[in-house]
Amino acid sequence: MDLGLVGRVAWVTGGGGGIGSAIAAALAAEGAEVAVTGRTLSTLEQRATAIAAASGRRVIGIPADVTDKGSVDRAAAAIVEQLGGIDILVNTAATPAGGGAAASLETTSDQQMLKDLDEKVVGNLRTSQAAVPYMKQRGWGRLIHVGGLLARQASAYGPRNLAIVHLSKRLSDELGSHGITSNVVHPGATRGARLTGSLMARSAARGISEAELEAEIASSYAIRRLLDPEEIAHVVVFLASPLSGAITGESIGTGGGSIGTVTI
Repeated sequence: MDLGLVGRVAWVTGGGGGIGSAIAAALAAEGAEVAVTGRTLSTLEQRATAIAAASGRRVIGIPADVTDKGSVDRAAAAIVEQLGGIDILVNTAATPAGGGAAASLETTSDQQMLKDLDEKVVGNLRTSQAAVPYMKQRGWGRLIHVGGLLARQASAYGPRNLAIVHLSKRLSDELGSHGITSNVVHPGATRGARLTGSLMARSAARGISEAELEAEIASSYAIRRLLDPEEIAHVVVFLASPLSGAITGESIGTGGGSIGTVTI
């Protein structure tokens, strides 16, 4: 199936690793030209070079801190200068594994909560504000925000993912007449270096094996396994394509089916 992404320009925040990197690679494989942004230029350049070699598309790495509006605006301008515009924005930049806020509200500090919200929620607003003017020029655009399934559960760090849902819906309502859609994807536990480190620490603290802990986590998903980053990327790439024009203002779970949970 031709997804119609050849020649489109995509900006992926947090694209140096994990889900963001997989999304960048999948977009390039479908013919898009891609800019990956993050805080560490050397990591971004290495990843951009690898994706470009595999896809044959132009892929660039640009440093940007989503908590700094000036940094975000400069990154957007650099993308337009080097790649000619911005058609797609995928927001994945965030502190992983639930953010800085602790699991308990009794132990979460206001500084931790504010950092989470500034980085992921206001960060997504900053990047959207930087990208949307260029999308309006073309009369077409896709905004995709990577949240997390904790938006659907009561937790100390769930608020940032729930706030993204409201932000995305507002963007959808305001920008639909310009041909721009906005949606949220909520991944479940996804394999990667950070999850591996978390499993090691948590299994050691509980005195169980990593395999036992992984099986315990997977038991809450209908597919009974953890996700691979590429599986999240496939969903995002469809949402980034012209074929997804009927979907906007929505939140899509990509966690393998949360057992016992009904969302409407």
